[in-house]
Amino acid sequence: MPGQANTGLSKAALAVIVVVVVIVVAVGAYFAVTYHPVSKKPTAPPPVINVTKPTVTVVSNQTITLAPSNPNELVDISQTTSPDCLDPATGFYGQDTPIFNVVYQTLVIWDPNNIYGVEPALASNWTVSPDYKHYIFTLRQGVYFTDGEQFNATVVWFSFYRTIIIGQGPGVSNYMFLLFNETIYENYGYAIPWGVCDAMTYATGNAAYASNVTLCAYALANLLSNFDVHNSTIQKIMSYPNQAIVVLGPYKVEFNLLRPYMYFLLDIASWWGAVVPPAYVDAHGGVEPNQPNSYLCQYGLPGTGPYVIKSVTGTPGEFTEIILQINPNYWGNNYPPGSLPILDQPGHIQIIDLKISESHTNRVVLFGQNKAQITYVDPPFLSQLYSAWSPYNKYLPPQSIIHPYPELTPACIMMLSMNTQRWPTNITDFRLAIEHAINYTALLYTYYSPLINMTLAKLYLGPFTPLNPVLYNPGNLPFYSYNTDLAIQYLNKSGWEGNFYAVLPNGKVIGNPNGQKIPTLSIYVIPPVTPMVEAQLEIVAHDLEQIGIPTAISYVTSAEFDSWTSPSVTGHLIYGVGWCADWPDPIMQIAMSILMGSLPTGDYAWYNNPTVNNLLLKAAFTSNQTLQIQLSRQIYSIVYNDAPYVWIPDPMPFFIYQPYLKGFVVTWTGYYYNTMYYKPVTISIITYSNGTKVTQIS
Repeated sequence: MPGQANTGLSKAALAVIVVVVVIVVAVGAYFAVTYHPVSKKPTAPPPVINVTKPTVTVVSNQTITLAPSNPNELVDISQTTSPDCLDPATGFYGQDTPIFNVVYQTLVIWDPNNIYGVEPALASNWTVSPDYKHYIFTLRQGVYFTDGEQFNATVVWFSFYRTIIIGQGPGVSNYMFLLFNETIYENYGYAIPWGVCDAMTYATGNAAYASNVTLCAYALANLLSNFDVHNSTIQKIMSYPNQAIVVLGPYKVEFNLLRPYMYFLLDIASWWGAVVPPAYVDAHGGVEPNQPNSYLCQYGLPGTGPYVIKSVTGTPGEFTEIILQINPNYWGNNYPPGSLPILDQPGHIQIIDLKISESHTNRVVLFGQNKAQITYVDPPFLSQLYSAWSPYNKYLPPQSIIHPYPELTPACIMMLSMNTQRWPTNITDFRLAIEHAINYTALLYTYYSPLINMTLAKLYLGPFTPLNPVLYNPGNLPFYSYNTDLAIQYLNKSGWEGNFYAVLPNGKVIGNPNGQKIPTLSIYVIPPVTPMVEAQLEIVAHDLEQIGIPTAISYVTSAEFDSWTSPSVTGHLIYGVGWCADWPDPIMQIAMSILMGSLPTGDYAWYNNPTVNNLLLKAAFTSNQTLQIQLSRQIYSIVYNDAPYVWIPDPMPFFIYQPYLKGFVVTWTGYYYNTMYYKPVTISIITYSNGTKVTQIS
């Protein structure tokens, strides 16, 4: 039907209107009956009062600018312990990372937004075989070291083989089982990239290289010390297909693993995957099997990164200042802004001044006076630091300078190691006595910060941490209890096993009274020792004395500590040693290092249990998670009863830096100076005439 206006009302609508009318009429009738007007006398209107509102005006506008005194320099005083070496093939302390992260570079680099991901660095792209045993990298062109040497595939071959053959912590810990054979290393004492001995036999015709391990090791070191990429023999060796690393072309290289490993890209993203200039190495001491290069440890090397080492003060393990300078010829300068991954980007701040091992007072005062941009104090002293940060603490909260990273806490396991090969710590019951003698709650409380009401540490039951939660303590074993009576029982039993006696504080003798009195045991620690660590040492010493074990605190330098290459010279007890995963794999990255290695690879207790070793190898290189969980449960049970370590609180990573320092990016290997830049903070305090104060931050 064509559209037509509808002017009628339905019956339902009419009924509603009728009801409404009825209701209205009823209400009107009610008021007609009940309403009786009352006469009122007229009242005078209220007087008009003129009110004058007070005018609020600004009486003062104070501006405080928080900015660096020198916009071209960053002062970092956070390092309480010195780097142990400036050569990435040897340095293995966490204190090395801020330097290594920006001076040297790797084929791939961390993705800050994905702990299991990497991004391109010196490799522009790569492919991975389905079985995770073969990795082929296409390398970035136009990259040069700061000494002018060109980066290419032969540099990769040289750098990795050098890192392995010199047999130091980085190469041994991270490439055993993958790029070199552990059996040869254990039997002959040389870390040799697998297949290279056959490659030298192939290229030279000398079969002795393939049959004589020592000859092969020294021949490889000699080749690397006289590295001439134009030499046809060296070219044949590098291109030999059946070896750990194969040069496929000027800018293409292949890695071949002994075992399938899905986390290999994460492995080489850290500094032991760094490349170094061959000619510079050869001109400054060359390469020797199982020997660090002392010159390179002292002064470092030219790198390809956004910064260079300008100067050093002190010696390895006892550096007091290291100054970095921006690399003006950095290859990243040739790329459009924003086109590179964030960790590859050029630096912004010209000079980085690392002042190392500053006193606690200096780390508080210099930061409080805005003379340093990055600092560190132990958690109990955060309030002291914040109080010294004046006048800024009147306007900015503690969280503007204190930045915890709880998501990174499981990266490390911290320990009091007990030498399982020296009397009396070689007695299992003696170690169990120590396990139950220590007040872990008291140790954990030393990390409490009243300022932010947070305990900046966690306690993990080793040998894993929750890097992979399903593998952490799958049998739900309880943490060792703080039980003095139980500890005394274990010590009494061990006294009969080890033919010694101990005297309790009340004079009671336990153990074998006809044996020798237990001697004073040294608890070794690497200085400088912070006030918090001093408090922890006091707790441990006191607790051990309560069960009759006398102790003394002994200090050992990092250089001396690195010289402990056998159980007989390693201290009985070492406090505060730790092992941090450089990628999120708790089996290969933590447990294998602290349970089946040796110093300096991380086995501070010289623990060696063949059953545990076999279980770890099976667990590390399987992709079957159900099997991994079963194996982890067995590993936990054995290690729990063997007790090679006391698991002590693991500090939660937190960083203290000025609010105007922006671009503070943190990954598994610390922070990166090249991402940092300055943006001054303006504090405006506006005071009004009515007494009101308003603070504005911009």
